[in-house]
Amino acid sequence: MARTGEATWWRGAVAGVLAVAAALAVGHLVAGLVRIESSPIFAVGDAVIDVTPAPMKEFAIQQFGEDNKKVLLASMALMLVALAALAGALSRRTTTIGLVLLGGLGVVAVLATSTRPTFEVTDLLAPVLGTAAGIAGFLLLHRAAQQSAGQQSAAQQSVGQQGESAPGAGPAPDAEGEPRTKELTWEIPGLGRRTFLVTSTAVAVGAGAAALGGRFAGQSIDVEASRRALDLVPDEPAPPIPEGADFASVGTPTFLTDNADFYRVDTALTVPRLRAENWEMRIHGMVDEEITLTYQDLLDMPLVERTITLVCVSNEVGGPYISTSNFIGVDLAEVLRRAGVDPRADQIATRSDDGWTCGTPTEVVMAEGSNAMLAIGMNGEPLPSEHGFPVRMVVPGLYGYVSATKWLVDMELTTFADFDAYWVRRNWAERGPVKTMSRIDRPRSFARVPSGGFIAAGIAWAQHIGIDKVEVQVDDGPWQEAELSTEVNVDSWRMWRIELALDPGTHRISCRATDRNGNTQTSERVPPIPDGASGWHSIAFTAE
Repeated sequence: MARTGEATWWRGAVAGVLAVAAALAVGHLVAGLVRIESSPIFAVGDAVIDVTPAPMKEFAIQQFGEDNKKVLLASMALMLVALAALAGALSRRTTTIGLVLLGGLGVVAVLATSTRPTFEVTDLLAPVLGTAAGIAGFLLLHRAAQQSAGQQSAAQQSVGQQGESAPGAGPAPDAEGEPRTKELTWEIPGLGRRTFLVTSTAVAVGAGAAALGGRFAGQSIDVEASRRALDLVPDEPAPPIPEGADFASVGTPTFLTDNADFYRVDTALTVPRLRAENWEMRIHGMVDEEITLTYQDLLDMPLVERTITLVCVSNEVGGPYISTSNFIGVDLAEVLRRAGVDPRADQIATRSDDGWTCGTPTEVVMAEGSNAMLAIGMNGEPLPSEHGFPVRMVVPGLYGYVSATKWLVDMELTTFADFDAYWVRRNWAERGPVKTMSRIDRPRSFARVPSGGFIAAGIAWAQHIGIDKVEVQVDDGPWQEAELSTEVNVDSWRMWRIELALDPGTHRISCRATDRNGNTQTSERVPPIPDGASGWHSIAFTAE
């Protein structure tokens, strides 16, 4: 029987970390074979997002932008490594603490998975089998660590016994009177180290292979092949973007935003993978006739292309979360007329494939000229996966949290009294009309620019109303009216520029917009929550 002893703290820590890694990796592999959203790391991450207070979410978005999900996953990983190392180090004599940690993590994963809005019973396979793999790995590694400690202890005793022999007398005899060989002095210590090294390496390689297998299995749904098979040609193309629609040469964005640069803010830790061929959406609730649409049904309807700007409610004053695209899709109001909307239904509740919910005012969508769409394309190609492929909602004039459901799979006509959407449950406003706003894109904060003549530039938006005027103020001077770009439509942004005469020194520039109804952007500074930020955007810079 192999001799055992008390494992060293570092071996215990390594055993704990590798056991947790094995649990997550096997869970990820099983989820890839069943449903990738049930992966323990994603399920727990989604649950953390759900229970995180709205101010903390806003802080994460403001600090880390579109990388906030990566930061969350990295933070979770670091916390797990620390807990696993501590539990393993404290389990040098007994496995109790390590097993309690693994069992506790398993329970958390099961609870997180089972409480997801898209939960299916088979989703439990990932956390359960992952936890079992972690426990088995920990027991194996703990045993190997104890054996290594026992073998090294035996080697040290052997060396000590040899040292007790009289000088020049040779090795001490064994129990049968035969001299001991010196081979033992190096072989057993080496074996002690190798026992744990081989076992831990095997567990690490196995965990890595499982994680890699889970990644490939999770990507087995070939979304890109589904996208490539589509050729979207609108029956009603958008009017060409006129010359002078942007001032990109002096620092504004290009009028249309490349798909790769279009802002992304959502709660999905992993992008849902849906194929157009399998997509369908049920329209039900307060309707005359419940209907189910397929992707082919949408292709068979008149396809329209509309130039629309989307903006996120999380946008701080001067923030980056605004983009413009030529969206291709079908008229949402026309689709709802086919189902027949009950006049009492004042809310359209929609659900994403990942369970996120949204509530949109029915009157906004059904209003004449609303331009609300079930969008299937952006800038001449099918929607990118990150932006909602196969189908998303686009409703001009409303912030995305009440209008822009991605990976759309369900639509229910209901009332605001009967249903609270995801963000409304977190005390955001029920209705989120986009506020009249403007932003400075040139100069940047704390930039150094030439004194004398200098062109400042930026953007402004007042969806469904249109921008009538943008004014700029330098320091405490008078407001000066800026030149506006050629207007494309009232549902998209508008650029501005102005030539300033700057004296050398430090300056501050501010801007404000006035919409076509005569309403000027308020100077009152309020944060994005609950219904969008307001205030004048100001930039400090130096002319020299």
